[in-house]
Amino acid sequence: MIKQKKNILIFFLIILHHGIHAQDQNRLSLSESYELAKTNYPAIKKLDLISKSAEFDIQNANKRYLPQVSFSGQATYQSQTVNFGDALGSMPAGIQLPSISKDQYRIQGDISQLLYDGGNIKSQKELINVNNALQTQLVGANLYTIKQRINSLYFSILLMDAQLKQNEINKSSLQTQVQKTEAALKYGVAYRSNLDELKAEVANIAMASTEYRSNRTAYLKMLSLFIGKELPETVRLEQPDGKPSNPEINRPELKTFDLQKTIYDTQEKQLKSEYLPAVSAFFQGAYGRPTLNIIENKFGPWYVTGIRFNWNLGSLYSLSNKKSLLNLNRQTVDADRETFLLNTKIDLTQQDEQIRKYTDLLVQDEQVIALRSAVKKSAEAQLDNGVITVHEYIQKVNAEHLAVQTKILHEIQLLQAKYNHEFITGN
Repeated sequence: MIKQKKNILIFFLIILHHGIHAQDQNRLSLSESYELAKTNYPAIKKLDLISKSAEFDIQNANKRYLPQVSFSGQATYQSQTVNFGDALGSMPAGIQLPSISKDQYRIQGDISQLLYDGGNIKSQKELINVNNALQTQLVGANLYTIKQRINSLYFSILLMDAQLKQNEINKSSLQTQVQKTEAALKYGVAYRSNLDELKAEVANIAMASTEYRSNRTAYLKMLSLFIGKELPETVRLEQPDGKPSNPEINRPELKTFDLQKTIYDTQEKQLKSEYLPAVSAFFQGAYGRPTLNIIENKFGPWYVTGIRFNWNLGSLYSLSNKKSLLNLNRQTVDADRETFLLNTKIDLTQQDEQIRKYTDLLVQDEQVIALRSAVKKSAEAQLDNGVITVHEYIQKVNAEHLAVQTKILHEIQLLQAKYNHEFITGN
C-alpha cells in the first residue's frame, strides 16, 4: 500500500514537472530573446576561433625563448690554400711542411639560446593580447546590434496581441447587439437589414483579426529564426517593464575605439625593441677537414661556444616617421570616436522626442476614449429606443474601437521607444 502511494506521488510529480516545463516553454521574455539570439547568431563562433588563434600566437612567441637548433653542411674546392713554405721561409733539410687540401668538407650544428632581445617578444605578446581583445570586442559590438532587430520583432508581436485582444472585446460588444436585434426581429420590432448590417460588421472585425494573426505568425517565424528556437502559435510574450532613460552612453563600440588606440600604444613600445641589441649564447659543433687545427689537414671534430650580440641600428632611420604614423592613426581613431558619439547623441535626441510624444499622446488617448465610451453608451440607449439607426450605432462603436486601438499602438510605441533608447545608450 505504501509502495503504491509512493508510485502515485512520483507520477504526479512527473506530471507537475512536465506541466511547469510546458508552461515555461509557452512563455518568452525580451531578455531571454536577447540571450537566445546572441547564442544562436553565427558570429558567436568567431569568439572561440579568435581565442584559440591568440593562444597559438602566444605559444609561438614563447617558443623563441627555446634553444634554436640548426644544421648545415658544405663541400668545397678552392683554387689555392695557405702555402706554409712561403709563409715560414726555407726550412732545414728533412722537415716537410704540411699542406692544406683544396677540397674541404664540413658538417655543422648550431645551438643558440636567446638571453636578451630588448623586450621584443614581450611587446609582441602584448600586441597579440590586445589584438585578441579588439577582435573579441568587434564581435561583441556586432552581436549587440541584434538587440535592435529583436526589439522590432518582439514589440510588433506584442502590438498584434493587444490589437487581437481589443478586437475580441469589440466583437463581443457587437454580438450582444446582434442577439438583441435577433430577438427584436423575432417579435417584428426590427428590420432584417439592421441584423445583416451588425453581422457584416462582426465579419469585418473577424477579417481584421485574421490579418492580425497572419502578421503575428510572420513576426513569430522571423523571431524564431533569430533565436534558434521554434515558437508555437500559442506562445505568449511577456510585456517588459518601461525602463527609466539613462542618458549616459556605454556602447560596446566605445571600448573598440579604446582598444584600437591601445594597439597603437603597444606598437610604439615595440619600436624601442627594434633598435636595442639582442644577446644570445651559442654552441657550434662540426666535423670535417680541415679542423680548427688547419696544420694537421685531417678529418676531425671541433666546437666553438660563446656569447654573441646583434645590434642593427638601421631602424633608427625610420623611427621618427613610424612614431608620426602611429600618432596619425590615434588621431583617426579619436575622430571616429567623436563621429560615433555625435551620431549617437543625435539618435538619442530623436528618441527622447519620441518618448515625450507618445507620453503626451497617451494622455490625450485617455481623454478621447472617455468621450467615445460615453458616446457609445448613449448610442446603445438610443438604439434600444429607436432614436438612431444601426448604421449610426456602428459608427459610434467603431469610433470608440479606433480610439482604443490608437491608445494600444501608442503604448507599444512608447515601450519600444524606451527600449530603443536603452539600445542606443548601451545601458
